[in-house]
Order: sequence, then C-alpha cells, then structure tokens
Amino acid sequence: MSFYARPALTVARELLGAHLIIDEGGWRRVGRIVETEAYVGEQDLACHASKGRTPRTEVLFGPPGRAYVYLIYGMYHCFNVVTDVEGVGSAVLVRAVEPVEGLPEKARTDGPGRLCRALGLTLAHNREDLRSARLHLEPGASVPEAGVERGPRIGVDYAGQWALEPYRLWVRGSQHVSRPPARGRRERP
Repeated sequence: MSFYARPALTVARELLGAHLIIDEGGWRRVGRIVETEAYVGEQDLACHASKGRTPRTEVLFGPPGRAYVYLIYGMYHCFNVVTDVEGVGSAVLVRAVEPVEGLPEKARTDGPGRLCRALGLTLAHNREDLRSARLHLEPGASVPEAGVERGPRIGVDYAGQWALEPYRLWVRGSQHVSRPPARGRRERP
C-alpha cells in the first residue's frame, strides 16, 4: 500500500503506463493508463473531499489503495484511486486507458465514462481494495518524463483557480487520451 500512500500528484504521474486489470468470472480486461487527474485534498475545490465527509466521499479519506467509483450525470461511472495518508481525502481519476487485453476491437476508452463502460467498472467496485484479484493495478512500461504532458483538469471550471492547476497528466502522442490540447494553445508547464 505504500505506493498509494503518497500525494495524489505523485501517484497520478506514476500511474501513467501502469495496467488497470479487471478479472471477473473468467473475463479479464486490461488497459494501460495513459491519462490521469490528481485531486489533492479538502483544500482543492475540484476534489469531492472539499465538501467534507459524506457517505459518498468517505472512501476518499482512506485507507489509500482503494477504488473510489462514483456516478456522474446519473449515467457515467468514474474510477479513481484513493491516495495519500489516511484522513487526507485525495485521489487520482483515471481518465483514459489504451486497450491491452480482453476489450472489443472498437471499444472506446478515451474518457472516464467510456473506459468504465468498456472495462465493466461500476459502483459495485467502489471501495474495493486495489490488491484484490478482481480489480488491481500492475506496473507496465514506465513513461519517461519527456513523454508526459501536463495541463489543467477537465470539467472543473466551478473550482476557480483550482481548475487551472496542471493536475491533468497524459502520455504525449497517445491516441487514447480523452482530450488532446487544442492546436495553437499551450498547456501550462
């Protein structure tokens, strides 16, 4: 669990290239993580923990190494990895994966809702220990720093200045990233 018991931004960077594995009932699905977003605690107005502990957000406060799966807009699941020390309330949203194994050829995994649909991640996975046989992460090919891009998170404009923090990380050139930077627009370093 020491991998997860670190700041969300550190874990978000190190998850790039890792394999997200779901193995249920003989159906194994694997995706290589190519995009993440860090949510760094209660002070981060884009983080669900900023509203305090609720039945929905309790999992964010630890222990680290658990899945935080929630429903957005009443129809899309989002998968997060709980990070930091117990009591902090931070996580990493996995925004996109590259299909590796067990996914239909045309499965779209370029966004948090799409990857959850393709991999079969639902609220039934919420709070699951990420060391379980059913849902876990394994190291993959590491991504060199030169292959990582950073920019503001997506869809959190309500968070004011927190929306501008470069807490979104992705693998440069990946065809599976949810939203590549706009041409001519420079992402914050």
